[in-house]
Amino acid sequence: MKALDNLRDTKLALNNGSGAIPALGFGTLIPDPIATKNATKAALEAGFRCLDTAERYRTEKEVGEAMEEVFKAGTIKREDVFVVTKLWNTNHRPERVKSAFEASLQRLQLDYVDLYLIHTPFAFQPGDVQDPRDANDNVIYDTGVTLLDTWKAMEELVKEGRCKAIGLSDVGLEKVKEISETATIKPAVVHVESHPYLPEWDLLDFCKTNGIVLQAFAALGHSSEPKLLEDPVITAIARRTGKAPAQVLLAWAIQRGTALLTSSKTPSRIKENFDVSALPEDAVREISEGIKLRVRLNAVVETGVPGFIPRKK
Repeated sequence: MKALDNLRDTKLALNNGSGAIPALGFGTLIPDPIATKNATKAALEAGFRCLDTAERYRTEKEVGEAMEEVFKAGTIKREDVFVVTKLWNTNHRPERVKSAFEASLQRLQLDYVDLYLIHTPFAFQPGDVQDPRDANDNVIYDTGVTLLDTWKAMEELVKEGRCKAIGLSDVGLEKVKEISETATIKPAVVHVESHPYLPEWDLLDFCKTNGIVLQAFAALGHSSEPKLLEDPVITAIARRTGKAPAQVLLAWAIQRGTALLTSSKTPSRIKENFDVSALPEDAVREISEGIKLRVRLNAVVETGVPGFIPRKK
């Protein structure tokens, strides 16, 4: 195997001076608690230094336990790991933001997080039910709070020091502009679905111009149809460069200037996903310009309901 370059160690500076986010991140939207804990440990041992979780994923506890065990072993320190979690839709009211954040910290067994995101721009009926529905099974939204109201409460967390940076998730360009133009503390990161079938070039251009990091989830397509890993452009480049299709997609994401998340329960696949090295520039262009299909795999931006999280009946 060819010696790896330093692409996998890429970090992107945050605009508020609170450090940098590793470009390669590990997502923990894994349904089984034991698998979540084991995969998180495997990811850290493989070299991942950015972990992404969320109140809504119900994985914060297991991620926290995995980190605690790894930190106690002494090979990795807390300050070496960039930890991201998210405020859920039922906690958008400003008076609920701090308590939701503190509950996440407690589950993670941490004194601070590196990045706290508003999970979606949609406010749901406040309360303990994460997916509030009416008698007709329609989501119950909360029209009494705006995204800017919630953002101002997020800014207070940064001022208190236990949240180093804040950002937005599952948003379109207009919402990003709205917050960027009115907020005291600008978004450090915008976390959205992005891959060759949904490159989000306009959003990426805005983020680059304004010093915001775009972090792509579903960078490998989340096993959804149509399968990115089987795209003929991707597989041809993989054969030509001696890489796995996943490594091609992850390298493309970093080389075009985004951070990304990838996830797996399999230790060998986790290691493979971390062993990312640079593609030739012509291959990067071939993906950017040659893939014309446009598909959104997760409709969360339309409803606030995450498409990758199964509903509990």
